[in-house]
Amino acid sequence: MIKQLRDTSMKFGFDIDDTLISLREHAFHIYNKNLNKNIPIDVFHEIKKVEIHEAFGLTAEQGFNMWNSSLEEIYYTSCPPYPDAVETLVELSKQGHEIYYITARPSEHGERTKQWLIEQGFPVQAEKFFCGMKDQDKVKIIQELKLDYYFDDKPDVLNTLSNDSLKVYVMNQSYNQHLTIPRITNWSELKEIINK
Repeated sequence: MIKQLRDTSMKFGFDIDDTLISLREHAFHIYNKNLNKNIPIDVFHEIKKVEIHEAFGLTAEQGFNMWNSSLEEIYYTSCPPYPDAVETLVELSKQGHEIYYITARPSEHGERTKQWLIEQGFPVQAEKFFCGMKDQDKVKIIQELKLDYYFDDKPDVLNTLSNDSLKVYVMNQSYNQHLTIPRITNWSELKEIINK
């Protein structure tokens, strides 16, 4: 799928939720089921915030409680990876590139998240999996790792990354359309991005 990208090994960093896997849409379906609602998926695609609770008429506090009480189901059920995400990362790993996962999921979910990723087919090495930091704290880890490429969906994270040697890309979402940094809409595009 991806031809040998370069002769030298590169370091790729990836956020997980809404970058490699469709977590918010998965949560949207769970909310519909658990709240006995039938909010159309078109509504989801128009949400301009990371949080999804307003689509269900929930206050910020109710949304916070709903999200936290649903985490087990949201994180560990059948949340689908985005098309070509697993295959693309497997190919990068086969070519000798280093794959890092940097997620703001709570640290108590670290081990199970790692195991879940492996079960989905993602190439995971324990020492290249970072979990449990706030979004803003990702920057320090990303800089310390001296990544070549980093992919995320959150404006709060991406806006704080400015390093000439780091190539940053935003995973296309309804709430990050205002960002002017390069974007990726499908993981099959990674080959073209790297070969530029």
